[in-house]
Amino acid sequence: MSSSSQTPSELEALECHFTWVKDVTRSQLLHKKVKLEDIGTDEGNFWLGSIYNMWGFVLYKLDSSEEALQFLRKATETLKRLREEDEGPWLVVNYGNLAWLHHHLGEEAMSQDYLSKIEALKSKFPSSSQDELHPEIYAEKAWTLMKLGKEKKQLAADYFQIAFNMQPDMVQWQSSRVIALASAAKHWDTDLNDDFLQEIRTAREQDPENLYVAAVELKLRNRKGESVRNEAETLGQKILLQPVSSYSGLKPLLRLHRQQGSLDEAIFLIEEALQQHPDERYLKRCAALCYKWKLFSLGGVRADQRTVERAIQLHEDVIALYPDTSFAKKVDLADVQAKSRQGRMIADQMYQELLAKRDLDPGDKQLLYYSYGRFLNFECQDKNKSMEYYMKSAEIPNRSFYGKLSIKVLQKICERGRSRMCSEIREFLENLPDDDSD
Repeated sequence: MSSSSQTPSELEALECHFTWVKDVTRSQLLHKKVKLEDIGTDEGNFWLGSIYNMWGFVLYKLDSSEEALQFLRKATETLKRLREEDEGPWLVVNYGNLAWLHHHLGEEAMSQDYLSKIEALKSKFPSSSQDELHPEIYAEKAWTLMKLGKEKKQLAADYFQIAFNMQPDMVQWQSSRVIALASAAKHWDTDLNDDFLQEIRTAREQDPENLYVAAVELKLRNRKGESVRNEAETLGQKILLQPVSSYSGLKPLLRLHRQQGSLDEAIFLIEEALQQHPDERYLKRCAALCYKWKLFSLGGVRADQRTVERAIQLHEDVIALYPDTSFAKKVDLADVQAKSRQGRMIADQMYQELLAKRDLDPGDKQLLYYSYGRFLNFECQDKNKSMEYYMKSAEIPNRSFYGKLSIKVLQKICERGRSRMCSEIREFLENLPDDDSD
């Protein structure tokens, strides 16, 4: 990637992905790329222009500049087609990305041309205040942050709220806000209050075509004790009629079935979807998740071999279909393999191969050590060794969900007071440094 020796201050001042997204690793970029691919490119998607916009930026960061340019141009065309206009404030972010990309390609005249276009748009479509961005820019910034990880979702929700307050007719922004908040709560086990439930009900009423919001709303109502079984069945049939997408509402509906203790219904639904679209990798990923849930829900009861074999095959398929981002699924495959007859030795061998890897990022290490700790505890009945791996997971800086989960497991062991390692664990927890990821 070539660029001029100096980055003009005009570029640094732009509101676009090149200024919003900093310090992102190659592993994170690869995960973003496959997530964008799984959203899909159905023409009915309100966010299709934003998808192409972010896709172009991710491809540039992955050293595919020419392909990045194609996607950013596709974003321009898509935004104009969806809005049925040739210009508007919704082009500012896209033009900012193009200005940056042409600058990095050494095409300064093209870069300057896009800077001029941005200034023209700002003059023609000014924001209501000099201190505020245009609501279209707040909305795209929010959508981008929502895709950058769990810790950004609350900020994304705040930006969506600002945009929606400025332009209340854009119900899709309100829908995206409640999706961001619900997703953040899912990851961090945060309880959602009645005000939020009312907010998501309102979003569902105002944006009835958004089946993802509908599924999330049913899941939250079920958590509050309402009976939603019939509505869930109806929604499932609606989702099956939609194009395959990670935003179709399928996954939150599957999670609802799990919440209800009806994993057989979840498996029936995902198998029905796979019958209609047998080659869709996203559906195979969802199916692998459902079968994993099924196997782990059985406790000490041995699953039937057919279910185990289906789970193993699906996980192997998913690993092959997501070659750059399949580490977590390799861990899952080891756990699933352990549920098969004489599968414990195979599972342990898989774990040893994963533990031997030297290029894992901190998040993957925390997941691996936590999962291996569980394997040692529940499959091998080696409780002392399992605690060593929980501690290895917990002591890694920038704690992920699994690092924090490891700490909770260790705390519970101390509370029970039955382990010979209690004093050692207690000392470990007392000396554990505070983590800045909270």
